[in-house]
Amino acid sequence: MTKNKVLIYDTTLRDGTQGEQTNFSAEEKLRIAQRLDDVHFHYIEGGWPGSNPKDARFFEMAKNVKFKNSRLTAFGSTRRAHTKTESCPNLKALVKAGTSACAIVGKSWDLHVTDILKTDLNENLAMIAESVEYLKSMGKEVIFDAEHFFDGYKNNSRYTAKVVKTAFAAGADFIVLCDTNGGSLPHEICTIVKRISAHLPLEKMAIHAHNDGGLAVANSLAAVQKGVVMVQGTINGYGERCGNADLISVIANLQLKLGKKCLPPEAIRQLTNLSHYVSDVANVPPLNSRPFVGRSAFAHKGGVHVSGIVKNSVAYEHIQPELVGNHRRVLVSDLSGKSNVEYKAKELGIDLAKNDAVSKKIVHEVKLMEDRGFQFDAADGSLSLLIKKAIGEFVAPFNLETFSVTTSRTENNPCLSQATIKISVAGEEELTAAEGNGPVNALDHALRKALTKFYPQIRDMHLVDFKVRTLEGSEGTGAGVRVLVDSTDGEEVWSTIGVSENIIEASWQALVDSIQYKLSKEENLNIR
Repeated sequence: MTKNKVLIYDTTLRDGTQGEQTNFSAEEKLRIAQRLDDVHFHYIEGGWPGSNPKDARFFEMAKNVKFKNSRLTAFGSTRRAHTKTESCPNLKALVKAGTSACAIVGKSWDLHVTDILKTDLNENLAMIAESVEYLKSMGKEVIFDAEHFFDGYKNNSRYTAKVVKTAFAAGADFIVLCDTNGGSLPHEICTIVKRISAHLPLEKMAIHAHNDGGLAVANSLAAVQKGVVMVQGTINGYGERCGNADLISVIANLQLKLGKKCLPPEAIRQLTNLSHYVSDVANVPPLNSRPFVGRSAFAHKGGVHVSGIVKNSVAYEHIQPELVGNHRRVLVSDLSGKSNVEYKAKELGIDLAKNDAVSKKIVHEVKLMEDRGFQFDAADGSLSLLIKKAIGEFVAPFNLETFSVTTSRTENNPCLSQATIKISVAGEEELTAAEGNGPVNALDHALRKALTKFYPQIRDMHLVDFKVRTLEGSEGTGAGVRVLVDSTDGEEVWSTIGVSENIIEASWQALVDSIQYKLSKEENLNIR
């Protein structure tokens, strides 16, 4: 194997789906597998064909797909105690899956052998050896997962060493050292890997770490630094309990920090997109604070920080965000100074660097509005409008004349809301009405219906999220509220905000900003 190369083994489709609220259909699994193949992962563990019909169907479907860069792997366990390998349904299913590589899990902690499997230690060794030999006789590459390896080694190092030596002697191509309970510390990983290397070659070892102690990535890196050549994990760290090692962070650290060769450079630049893609398929909201690829990973809010990155980004960024396909974000809030506002204005094509008075005016306005409950670091669209208004570059594309919203309910029917709205555009008035499943939904429909006549382009945009937060709870239902609206036109996602003691008024502010932001991006509005 090439010097400094580390193999990436993805188990999102198997171990990742054991996480709470994480589930994929066979078709979704195939789509993710193809995406991982595009990013040049070395191994993709597709599932356990002997455990459920969905995984069996996935492998049948995968037989018709040509993987260009990755080796698809089927997962299973060793034969059962006191049975023949030839008659083991699990091993038969692995062979039927039709993959060139198979991963099998076996017990390496004596406690699991005696207390969980309820068999003797020698029978466990026979189960491992015979299962590996059977799969090798079928022409398979065999990856042996030594389950609970580190806990086993701490409790009975002699037996655990015998387990992995048995698997290797039987022909296993890789021995995976598993921290299944996720409770080991990096220094323990280093010590045990070094000791076991006296019995096994490091170039045949892999690491599989769970995150119960918050150290799965650190433990994986520690094992690689001691010579292990393969890392198992999942995209975004999905997995049982607290999850598995997050391969996004593992790959970025290995390649960009430790100089290891994992994936081609162009694949590293796809890490952010890959993380979001799998998150979308899993229907799990992306974690903003996720290292390297999160929306907040390179977001700067404090004025001192922004002043620093303007002069030299290395001052407050450990890597260039573009290396992993991410980008820098500067947030504006009541913690901001002129540097934040000037940076944000520059993104809009506005140079405030020589207009100190305007910059200070915007900073002052932001601080006042945030004191009233606005939150501009979460509402980039509303902030952009505020800046344009301050420098006189914003012309309102429409004006509200009046609106009314009513909600009615009968005993046998759910609530239904109706909104009536009158707006004016360039002196021409438009009156319209619409229904919705709530007052805000009805108001949104009515506003769009009225505006589409003048601005057909707003048909391209729609709301993707709507959040309401009470600002101060002591007033009960009379408390002020903050409404955040996320919108998209298929190319960009932006957030807008409204604040009021009236939830309809706050929602109206956020809805208007969302449309005005969309229209403000166009130099010529082309009113029809």
